[in-house]
Amino acid sequence: MNKRKSWSLLALIMLISMTMYILWPRTNQSKDVSSKGTTITIGSKNFTESKIVMQIWTDALQKKGYHISTKPNISSSVVYPAIKSGQVDLYPEYTGTIATTYLKANIVDKNAEEIALVAQQGMKKQNLTTLAYAPANDAQGIAIRTSVAKKYHIKNISDLQKKANKIRFVSQGEFDEREDGLPGLEKVYGKFNFESHKVYDPSLKYQILAKNQGDIVPASTTEGQLATGKYFALKDNKSFWPAYNLVPLIRTNTLKNNPGIEKILNEIDKKLTTRELRLLNKKVDVNGQSYQKVARNWVRQNY
Repeated sequence: MNKRKSWSLLALIMLISMTMYILWPRTNQSKDVSSKGTTITIGSKNFTESKIVMQIWTDALQKKGYHISTKPNISSSVVYPAIKSGQVDLYPEYTGTIATTYLKANIVDKNAEEIALVAQQGMKKQNLTTLAYAPANDAQGIAIRTSVAKKYHIKNISDLQKKANKIRFVSQGEFDEREDGLPGLEKVYGKFNFESHKVYDPSLKYQILAKNQGDIVPASTTEGQLATGKYFALKDNKSFWPAYNLVPLIRTNTLKNNPGIEKILNEIDKKLTTRELRLLNKKVDVNGQSYQKVARNWVRQNY
């Protein structure tokens, strides 16, 4: 073979190799990220925990190349219509809220897995999808001052019912009337004959306890103050309150167009335990950090 033919053959091989390199799909890129390039809008409700989780998902997805915009602080009464109408594509929700508030389902005596299934099946009919729920359970509960609990040996709600005459109840008004509040609680545990029973603004409840003007308050089980050691959530030993596990709620079409989202959020959410959410909420509500900073640091350390 002469030199001219050798160089021609070499040039042809190089041209074919370059063409294959350009056209061959990159295995290290997420197909939905590279091919779509659309912006996904993540929303949150108007409380600390929801905003932190929204930002964690945002930072993690952006790290993987997704284009994300956020809509924080959406009213709880508006956020569900917002995702159904497409104003948001994804937001942090709770299995118990979906089942009871949106689907009006009866979840009495159902465990966390059963409640999640009710939520999943109901949302499917609305063209929405629930991904794997997190271990974190942001349920209704009762918080007690740790010093008072130790003094009267109160560990659970049955103990509280027996020692109620020594306890000052800091209520929030509607808790005294809701069926999932004090009336329902008394049907399961018996009458609570508190030493005192006063109603305060919900935003002041931990200030009231800190000033020794009360002993217990209605609380969510992931509140940041429960990570300070000054208070803790009494065990609901008769399982009166159902599970409210954190769960990503996403538009089904958004997930179909961006299937890689599911794996990413599932990896994150399995690390979000009740204790972990308390610690994250504490950094914002007790220590005064911004939810953006708290989320950014968590993603850097955990994902």
